[in-house]
Amino acid sequence: MENNHDIDKKFNKASQSAEEPAAFPGFDKVWAKVEDKLDKKEDKKKIIPIWFPYGIAASLIIGLGAFYFIDKKEVIDISTPNLVQNTVSPKVNNIQKIDSVVKSNIEKEIALPEIKNNSETLAYEDTRVSSVNNSNYVLESKPNKAEVYQSGKISQEIDTLTGKSIEEVVIVGYRSTTKQSAVTSTSAIVSLQNIETKRSKRKQGNLNSSPSIAMAYGNQTDMNGYINPTRPNANVMNIAQGQLSGVNITTGNGQPGSSPQVLIRGIGSLNGNTKPLYVINGIAKNSDELYKINPNTIESMEVLKDASATVLYGNRGVNGVIIIKTKKLSRKERKALEKIKKVQDSIYLSKQIQQNNSEEYDAFVENPFELTKNQSVSTFSIDVDNAAYSNVRRMINNGEKVNKNAVRIEEMINYFKYNYAQPQNNQPFSIDTEYNTSPWNPKHKLLKIGLQGKNIPMDKLPSSNFVFLIDVSGSMNEPNKLPLLKSSFKVLLDQLRPQDKVGIVVYAGSAGMILPPTSAKEKVKILSALENLQAGGSTAGGAGIELAYKLAQENFIKGGNNRVIIATDGDFNVGTSSTGDLGTLIEEKRKSGVFLTCLGFGMGNFKDNRMETLADKGNGNYAYIDNMQEANKFLGKEFAGSMYAIAKDVKIQIEFNPKFVKAYRLIGYENRKLRNEDFTNDKIDAGELGSGHTVTALYEIIPVNVNSEFLPKDTDLKYTKNTSDDNFGDELATVKFRYKKPDGYTSSEIVQVVKNSDESIASASSDFKFASSVAWFGLVLRNSKLINLKYLTKIEELAKQGKNKDEEGYRSEFIRLVESYKAIQK
Repeated sequence: MENNHDIDKKFNKASQSAEEPAAFPGFDKVWAKVEDKLDKKEDKKKIIPIWFPYGIAASLIIGLGAFYFIDKKEVIDISTPNLVQNTVSPKVNNIQKIDSVVKSNIEKEIALPEIKNNSETLAYEDTRVSSVNNSNYVLESKPNKAEVYQSGKISQEIDTLTGKSIEEVVIVGYRSTTKQSAVTSTSAIVSLQNIETKRSKRKQGNLNSSPSIAMAYGNQTDMNGYINPTRPNANVMNIAQGQLSGVNITTGNGQPGSSPQVLIRGIGSLNGNTKPLYVINGIAKNSDELYKINPNTIESMEVLKDASATVLYGNRGVNGVIIIKTKKLSRKERKALEKIKKVQDSIYLSKQIQQNNSEEYDAFVENPFELTKNQSVSTFSIDVDNAAYSNVRRMINNGEKVNKNAVRIEEMINYFKYNYAQPQNNQPFSIDTEYNTSPWNPKHKLLKIGLQGKNIPMDKLPSSNFVFLIDVSGSMNEPNKLPLLKSSFKVLLDQLRPQDKVGIVVYAGSAGMILPPTSAKEKVKILSALENLQAGGSTAGGAGIELAYKLAQENFIKGGNNRVIIATDGDFNVGTSSTGDLGTLIEEKRKSGVFLTCLGFGMGNFKDNRMETLADKGNGNYAYIDNMQEANKFLGKEFAGSMYAIAKDVKIQIEFNPKFVKAYRLIGYENRKLRNEDFTNDKIDAGELGSGHTVTALYEIIPVNVNSEFLPKDTDLKYTKNTSDDNFGDELATVKFRYKKPDGYTSSEIVQVVKNSDESIASASSDFKFASSVAWFGLVLRNSKLINLKYLTKIEELAKQGKNKDEEGYRSEFIRLVESYKAIQK
């Protein structure tokens, strides 16, 4: 068979003729055989005789002879560029003469059918050989322009070759390609290191395989289809085409240099603006910044949508977020990316936990409306817990479905502080009331009742006897459990004084004391005991409670602040572990005069129902610590209110005047309702109020002149008096409060009258607007059947009106939480 050089000449000659062989069916198969023979011949020619160096030393004639035989390999003329023009013409039914051997072989393989009259893609390439290296021929090119034609129109202008190495360029014909759609995914990550690895493998494969044609569309690419960063208008999003699942990347208008259109699938179907947010090295950027990035400097690209995007970037992430990380980062960029990574890790962890979620919440039914003429009195215990809010916040921020039984509206309202006046005349708390329009049922009214605990300076607070009861069972072996617990207790230790004492009891399969009551001035000793804690084993919570209360009673400070602080995920599984048994145990321990604080940690197996029971039955309060921000708030900023009770067994009883109130209902406090006769019974336990603490309750009222769809059915009674002949003027209701001193056994009573008024929501105080917006959000989360309006935008607007000064930023955080939840619901 003729050598490669002769065959190439004849192919070049054939390509310059008016008629060119068309790409006929079966051509690939025939040409593959030709290439295989050429490769075998080439491999044989690349063998260098072992005696070559010795032949040169022996004689000049033998050396010249050896050089002559070695140099008989194919040499490509490098003096002039080869212009290869490929044209497909219709209705060609003959093969031009290439050489007699090739022609005869082709005609034996297959007879040419009639070619359909379709115009195919033509490519013109200007190639130059820059060097020949030993037995391998390396074809390098300068950035030459080429035009790709389709149906007679210029589609894109591209650089066909950009310094990438191949063996040779041979035109072998063309066929149509099929575009395969990408698979939709919530989040996808593409590492440029992985791409480069694939790219290197493809390069190596090209050097070791048969020749191939280089074709490119769109921005400048190399032989494997990757973007060439040397082109000034190359957009880095082209590198993600076909790599990021769930993302559609298309060329904008078909014009050279146009920007690609990027759409994250599943986003923006209801929104005219579908452009995603671009975040480069942790900082949000305009899409124009993509042109300034060299794709070779990109380390990874990630796609976020749904909750993952809105949690990090709020409304800006509604259309999804594309996060680009480069290999070299500034200090500022590293910090920004670290913050993003923490949130992303939390989201990823929550998604994993949701698959095996065993969290437990007690189910309850929201309070119904009561007809005033049938029951004019309502009684309940105050609740200073705020665990429900931080727990719900965790669910929303992690993109989880909110369990409606985790939503206790009174705890959401009481998470925030309100601007109530300080008490006077040595009273432990002041009373604040406000009557205005209900935002979710505009025909109804809301009565807000607020208590403000007296602020006691730290140097006036009594000495404390704290016992830390810490769960170190195997279930606490998670980053957001025992490690977070240790950091949280460090915040608490920073608030203590030398006269305060700390003891530590731990429990897993059994309970034990690891630190006897120690002065807070020995902080290093206490911290050392905390740092040495490790998680493992089962959970004997009941035994731990017994030992902790025993230690607290043995070191009881008369007139002081005696308190057990339990930190756990509530997953008790050894000994006393059921909700009922724990309630009975803690009621007995309550009689000792030792108060209780419950700190909940973790997710996935969190047992909220047990934590709530312990706090309700044990003269205690309950907080859920989901991050250090919450630890700093509850154990740092609100330390006095959380740890020092100024009043206990605080009860509220309200009597409504049927003259103005047709029906009413208490918002929240479902598990804190009391019988009316329990109000004066000092044996009945109720909630405690801490130093500087605020407590707020809301009643929704249907006025007498309103016909509401939520009114309960009326029953005509024969012996019950339906109207009141007494004249109480404009009294809407009378509110009574009962409380005991922290070490007292007899209750005291305070009475306050609320006047009727006809005010609109516009005239309401900032506290009224904000508290009602939080309650409204809670009703929406619980999918309440007793509200008409469920517009999240309206809730957000009302919260903004009630934001006020918000020095600590907690109200602003609530507004962002509503925004995030709103984005998730789209």
